[in-house]
Amino acid sequence: MKNGKFFLIAFILVVLALLLYLFKDFLMVITIASLMAVATANLNAKFLSLAKGQRVVAAAATTLCVILLFFAPFVYTAVELVNALKDFDFNLITQTLEFVKNYHFSLPESLSFLEPKIKEFLAGLDLGSLYKQALGFVSSFTKSGAKFLIDMVLICIFYFFANLYGAQLVIYLKSIIPVEKKELDEILGEVGNVMAVVLYSMVIVAIFQGALFALVCAFYGYEALLMGVVFAVSSLIPAVGGALIYVPVSLYEFATNGLSAAAGIFIYCVVVISFIADTLIKPLIIKWINERLVKTPTQINELLIFLSMLAGISSFGFWGIILGPAILTFFISTIRLWTILKAKNLI
Repeated sequence: MKNGKFFLIAFILVVLALLLYLFKDFLMVITIASLMAVATANLNAKFLSLAKGQRVVAAAATTLCVILLFFAPFVYTAVELVNALKDFDFNLITQTLEFVKNYHFSLPESLSFLEPKIKEFLAGLDLGSLYKQALGFVSSFTKSGAKFLIDMVLICIFYFFANLYGAQLVIYLKSIIPVEKKELDEILGEVGNVMAVVLYSMVIVAIFQGALFALVCAFYGYEALLMGVVFAVSSLIPAVGGALIYVPVSLYEFATNGLSAAAGIFIYCVVVISFIADTLIKPLIIKWINERLVKTPTQINELLIFLSMLAGISSFGFWGIILGPAILTFFISTIRLWTILKAKNLI
């Protein structure tokens, strides 16, 4: 009997290894889709109740909501940028940089020590090299954007199946883990709540920052909706974020409409969006979501969740926004599970 048990465990491990090998190229998108399904489990449960137990309908409705709220803005941005690049005059880049390079300025007396260094930096700008870098960035953006869109399609597919079969998998896991149902529900609920906080905060903060940028763009005569959506999407990009949009816009305004317009946009974006909205308000939004939108407020500190998002971005890139908090939560939950099992003398 004991040998049969060991044989069964070994057989299961071999099958699991083969399964992982089979889907090795999709492990990242499967992980992201699964975590998003965990985050939106309450939403799927509401659709399941409205659909009177029709799991396919509920999974499809939940997937459609996520596509409209999370993925549709990416597609809209990608399509609009491709259309804009078709008619874009790249000479504007050279003209803008040439204007900045040859611009004669004088700083206030208190900052006059910086003037020689700034002029030396501008004089050393290689416009040809910058132009090539800009073209290289456009090419890289096109390639990475295509891959990102493919990943999003795969995530949506796996997300649908995660919602469709996730409940049965959770029930099975609960049946084989030697922990009382109440304690296990608390641990799994903590994971789901953190994922919900991360996903909802990411979407809400991006919409909030996009709306703030749309306001300043409308004031200076740009197409507010397009610029707002583009900024909201770019704010999710690791490291550069919204600077990818407001820095070129500020330079263009500087070259075409003067220093005051450029300074107005740049200072507004740095102070209001990057500092106040992203650094000060974002943790408050996370706290509000934790208290208002999730079923049971998570016990993990909001600032710790925020820091894990930053660490995840640094380690995994864009999808680290989701993976960082997930790894942190699984680590804390594993410690709690270990403590429970040890108290019951099961390990």
